[in-house]
Amino acid sequence: MMEANVPVIYAAPLQGFTETAWRNAHEQSFGGIDAYYTPFIRLEKGTIRNKDKRDVSPEENTVSHLIPQIIASDAEELEQLVVFLSAQGYREIDVNMGCPFPLIVRRGKGSGILPYPEKVAVLLDAMKRFPEVRFSVKMRLGWEHADEWKQVLPLLNRSCVKQVTLHPRIGKLQYKGTVDREAFRGFYEVCELPLVYNGDLCTVSDIREVLVTFPRLKGVMLGRGLLADPSLAKAFREGPMSEAEIRSRAYLMHRRMCLYYQRVIEGGEAQLLMKLKAVWEYLLPDLEKKVRKAILKSNRLDTYLRAVEEALR
Repeated sequence: MMEANVPVIYAAPLQGFTETAWRNAHEQSFGGIDAYYTPFIRLEKGTIRNKDKRDVSPEENTVSHLIPQIIASDAEELEQLVVFLSAQGYREIDVNMGCPFPLIVRRGKGSGILPYPEKVAVLLDAMKRFPEVRFSVKMRLGWEHADEWKQVLPLLNRSCVKQVTLHPRIGKLQYKGTVDREAFRGFYEVCELPLVYNGDLCTVSDIREVLVTFPRLKGVMLGRGLLADPSLAKAFREGPMSEAEIRSRAYLMHRRMCLYYQRVIEGGEAQLLMKLKAVWEYLLPDLEKKVRKAILKSNRLDTYLRAVEEALR
């Protein structure tokens, strides 16, 4: 196991937020991340959506280490997705067993697969057909009960999976309530694979506390905490940034995202605005209410960009 003082820091996959534009701009403007995970790609009516293909396209992604994530409920699905990603040159793939959204769960995917260890076993078995790929799994404690992992972890320990990331909530909670650190400890004590902690890490002291409490962790994965404070990983590694520097780097990051979306979005200004406004669901929550309102109320690109400049420059 690696020493506690050299943990890895990953950027979590969040549907609708951590797409190519965000990842590229984050690494160029802030950095501090060892690898970025893509939001999961999946099959829809038997094929991969074009938008998902573009999100994992090596030509579009400039980050130094990208790990695509897939979601599947059976071996055929998993194989089709892995074959596609292997053809793109990927040799590391993460398998989502944690997504809490009911639409996904009802299809036996994400955290919806955890109550069915026999289905998990089928996916793990399918992975063995790709010895050239390094598989990891991102999961929750369970879908409905916080001990569903107990039937799944022995399968993982015996599998070809190289690493596990655990978010210690049940899927049913989505992001509500608090993380269950005691249940995480139970998992940590019997997990034989390198383990990464994910969930409610919003400050440098949150990260430190988890790494001290669980010294054998390989590292942490930052999700909503990194969306809110893009300097979080760098601040953990190098010390805090001033408020002014965070804002000025966030301005650059936003500018880079804007340029990327202007290049790839074909749906005109309204669609571009919708994409850009999405970042403000989390970004810099301590901004003055009036300033944030001006950004979110803008219904033209020029007024929106002016409001962003006033907020961040």
